[in-house]
Amino acid sequence: MKKALLVAALAILAQPVAAQPTASAQAAPGGKFGFVHTERILRDSVPAVRAQKKIEGEFQKRDRELAGIAEQLKRMQDEIEKSGLTMSETQRRAKEREFADLQREFQRKQREFREDLNQRRNEELAQVITAANQVIRQIAEQEKFDIIFQEMPAYVSPRIDITDRVIKALESKPPAK
Repeated sequence: MKKALLVAALAILAQPVAAQPTASAQAAPGGKFGFVHTERILRDSVPAVRAQKKIEGEFQKRDRELAGIAEQLKRMQDEIEKSGLTMSETQRRAKEREFADLQREFQRKQREFREDLNQRRNEELAQVITAANQVIRQIAEQEKFDIIFQEMPAYVSPRIDITDRVIKALESKPPAK
């Protein structure tokens, strides 16, 4: 019974379709597609590089401060390991408590640093993405693209990759203030 249904379904599918194309098929010949590597824009474009340098400058002082605290922690740990056996019990406990307090402060500052850095990076990159999306829209309208993809597929033909054009257009725009 199942085999008979399958044969009947295949017979229906195999019948020739009417030679007249539908109105929608006539109105929509092949489309023009494009693709943009958003990651490349965020990595290689001048506005993205400028944003990264700006962020590095803003966080350089805090980064040096954290490096200093890390070095101080290392020295304290080495001191506790070397002189821990010769110290009195109360001295050793006091040094260990001081070390633990500094380590907690370091971890708190490090967490705050990462959170602030990520927030600033997201803010700056959002501006780059907004500018890139404007450029993509301009290119799409000027060159009559039907669709431009931004998500990374498994393969993209270089023929439809317009990332270099977007980066070039972004670089010719004045920096956003």
